[in-house]
Amino acid sequence: MKILVVFYSRSGRTKKIAKVISDILKCDREEVFDIKSREGVVGFLSAGTDANLRRLTAIKEIKNNPSLYDLVIIGTPIWSANISTPIRTYLSLHKEGFKNVAFFCTRLGSDAEKVFADMKNLSQKTPIALLKLTSREVNRGQYLQKVKEFIKNLKEETVK
Repeated sequence: MKILVVFYSRSGRTKKIAKVISDILKCDREEVFDIKSREGVVGFLSAGTDANLRRLTAIKEIKNNPSLYDLVIIGTPIWSANISTPIRTYLSLHKEGFKNVAFFCTRLGSDAEKVFADMKNLSQKTPIALLKLTSREVNRGQYLQKVKEFIKNLKEETVK
């Protein structure tokens, strides 16, 4: 099975989890890059505003075509209780190419279920597995067991 992990990360937490997942699965990984600067306080505020308004953004061209993969694992930070704008854009642009999807998110305290439902609607696919991690879990290195469980669920679902 050919797997791709796609993610956007402003702070580095989502990137850290994407790397762990792709290292364990020994699969391709692609970072989505936003053309708009999201750095500093101004970047943080514009990120929240854009996410609240469900805006799309310009992203750099991707290297890996998701339609060439059996499974695309998509990771996003939660911005203002929403999908990050770059991942919203990625899902909107590539939804026709997804065969199977799984989602993961990093969050401060927002409800991940709402974000996952929105990702499901945008991708037009029911995810085969979900992983939600708090920023605290990532910062303290308390995520590995949840990541392993997520990967176990992925493997069980793809065998069906």
